[in-house]
Amino acid sequence: MKSRENLVRLKQFQVNEKRKQLLQLDMMIAEFDRMATELDLQIVAEEKKAGITDTGHFAYPTFAKAARQRRDNLKNSQADLQQQREAAESALNEAEAELSKAEMLESRDGRGRDVDSGGRSAMIG
Repeated sequence: MKSRENLVRLKQFQVNEKRKQLLQLDMMIAEFDRMATELDLQIVAEEKKAGITDTGHFAYPTFAKAARQRRDNLKNSQADLQQQREAAESALNEAEAELSKAEMLESRDGRGRDVDSGGRSAMIG
C-alpha cells in the first residue's frame, strides 16, 4: 500500500521536525542561562567596584541596575521557553505515538500482502 508508506514517511518527518524544535529550544534555554550567569558575574563585579550592594541606594551603579534588568528579562524569557519546551515535548510524544500506529498499520498490511501473494503464486505455478 503506497498510501500507508507515504503516511509513515510523513509521520517520520513530523517526528524529526518536533525533535529539531525541542533541540533548538534546549539550546536557547542553555544560552539564556549562560548569558544570565555572565550578567550575574558582571553585577557582582560592579557592586564590588562601587562598594554598594543595596539596589535602593542613590549611588548604586547604573550599569549594575541595567545588568540586573537584562538578567531578569532573560530569566523571564527562559521561563517562557521552558513552557514552550514542555508543549513541544508533548507534541513530540503525540507524533511518536502516531508514527508507531502508522508503522503497525503498514507492517500489518505488509504481512497481509505477503500471505496473499504467496497463495497466488502457489496456485499459478
